[in-house]
Amino acid sequence: MALRAVVFDYGMVLTGQPDAVAHAALLRLTGLPLELFEPLYWADRQAYDEGKLTGIAYWQKLLREAGLPTERESVEELNRWDARLWTVQNPVMLAWQLELKRRGLLTAILSNIGDAVLASMEREFDWIHRFDVRVWSYQLGVAKPDPAIYRHTLAELGVQPEETLFIDDKRVNIEAAQALGIQAIEFSSVERLREELIAAGLDAEVPLPG
Repeated sequence: MALRAVVFDYGMVLTGQPDAVAHAALLRLTGLPLELFEPLYWADRQAYDEGKLTGIAYWQKLLREAGLPTERESVEELNRWDARLWTVQNPVMLAWQLELKRRGLLTAILSNIGDAVLASMEREFDWIHRFDVRVWSYQLGVAKPDPAIYRHTLAELGVQPEETLFIDDKRVNIEAAQALGIQAIEFSSVERLREELIAAGLDAEVPLPG
């Protein structure tokens, strides 16, 4: 069955590396060393992405668990810097998405994301609206790798799993897509993506990025 749609993860696929200035600001504002900050940062990220926590509630919880004050002003500043951390873009992948659309393929974003990060993206990036379908985990209350979010994306696109290519930087998310019959490639770099597309024979169906 011919390929009809390409679904992109947002972070580390359509974006570049997290903003180093924003990351430094988070460390400065919390006063935490990197080795303490990182486990706290990721501990409740899935709950944030699933909409169980807002950005404000996420940072309040992190500060409480670190034994730090939770003044509203500092929480709001952390929330702003956290959104900026992920408000980066990958120009090569965005150019490829445009080429895919020119070739008549549907494109979608399927992202585990929280409210504040999405609000920042929508302020900064008008290219988000070029995608035919946009699926944000916190709005659905479910996040990758839950099969439900993949099924929802397929339904929104109106395509079958075997007609779909999914690109994500996390192996667990790739494996979940493949279990549903979706063609999937783990993203690490544009160069590697080109190689994977050729190896899968997909270069006959899609233009190569870059």
